[in-house]
Amino acid sequence: MKTLIRNGRIITAIDDYNADVLIEDEVISVIGAKLEVEVDRVIDAAGKLVIPGGIDPHTHMELPFGGTSSSDDFFTGTRAAAFGGTTTIIDFAVQNKGESMIQGVDKWHAKAEGKTAIDYSFHLITTDFEDGAERDMYQLMDEGITSFKLFMAYPGVFLADDATIFRAMSAAGERGGLICMHAENGVVINEIIKRALASGHTAPKYHALTRPTIAEAEGVHRAIAIAEMAESPVYIVHLSCADALNQVREARDRGLPAFAETCPQYLFLSLDDYGDGWDGAKYVMTPPLREKSNQAELWKGLRTDDLQVISTDHCPFCMKEQKELGRENFSKIPNGAPGVEHRVPLIYNGGVVENRLSLNRFVELTSTAAAKMFGLFPRKGTIAVGSDADIVIFDTEKSQTISAATHHMNVDYSAYEGKTIKGVVETVLSRGRVMIENGEYEGKAGDGHFLKRGTCVNI
Repeated sequence: MKTLIRNGRIITAIDDYNADVLIEDEVISVIGAKLEVEVDRVIDAAGKLVIPGGIDPHTHMELPFGGTSSSDDFFTGTRAAAFGGTTTIIDFAVQNKGESMIQGVDKWHAKAEGKTAIDYSFHLITTDFEDGAERDMYQLMDEGITSFKLFMAYPGVFLADDATIFRAMSAAGERGGLICMHAENGVVINEIIKRALASGHTAPKYHALTRPTIAEAEGVHRAIAIAEMAESPVYIVHLSCADALNQVREARDRGLPAFAETCPQYLFLSLDDYGDGWDGAKYVMTPPLREKSNQAELWKGLRTDDLQVISTDHCPFCMKEQKELGRENFSKIPNGAPGVEHRVPLIYNGGVVENRLSLNRFVELTSTAAAKMFGLFPRKGTIAVGSDADIVIFDTEKSQTISAATHHMNVDYSAYEGKTIKGVVETVLSRGRVMIENGEYEGKAGDGHFLKRGTCVNI
């Protein structure tokens, strides 16, 4: 199968030029001006951007949590991702207490196999890491799972103590693996929650009010300090506030290999969205939404590379039946929100249209940096000869209004309901195969392949 993309403006993390792209089977074979070649399919990209497929390195499909499971499975979630210009996800497998790390990953392979619409890989949420666990870790790294997540939050479920974190970081660092940290002081937060409930504060907004920014900043500081002692890099997930960002910035200024991601919800939504009523349950996620003043600092961090990646932490729960589990007690509301479908166009609008980011930086934040961070570059994350033909044709002149009535995620609300943004994903190719064209899905379950990843490329 040969496909030719004609007349597009190609944008990568470093390039900006007009050219044609020839795809043979699954990879890019030639890039050049006005290519004349016989092909099976021609796609005209005149007047549009041709960018690498997005990479979302933080999703939770089919995640059991809070007495239910996230509402997108590996088909509905990855199909929705494709509609939004994302062609690769890295989901979080879970090692439950008492399981081996291998067992945790095997469960997620069984969930995803034959279902995904786009390519995928896994991190592993690691809950036990006693002496000797590095054998399992290194086996998984040999199998292409090179990043592991630990929690400073959720006592009794995911919380890892500092000794466990140190052991895991030390072992990962020896082999070039990467520890991803959910950095909040969950032990103290639990005490604050108890006090709020005892005072009769049960509404959704108290989820945010019981998780102060200093609890996140303390966790980030501690994670970086432990990583420094372990002589290991560290990657902070879903960083939400200026207090936490300052800890990353200070570490990077000292030359430490400290990295971090943020998410669209922290760039576009705020504490004000909770309101006083039940509708605020839509925004119960962890970390919570912050005061609006944090947004400018996060955008600045994205510009100056103190934040390297924009993910979604996509973990949807329907308002009906699922979020309702916490109607009388905010601490029982399943934590998480949908987002995988709209990340790329949201960041284009908020970043490029609103003059916060260059086109190159937009591509870097939504694709290239994640590919480098998680061992997929240059197979993914760029448009280059030999790279997988994961390509998005993006119309910068069209606008769209986000709504649960039209999105493809399996959830009954949108966190951005009614928001109109400029920039529309027109065509999506995954390894050379057209998945989305003119708003229609042309793929099928099982089109996605599991990706064996290497270790972090220095970014």
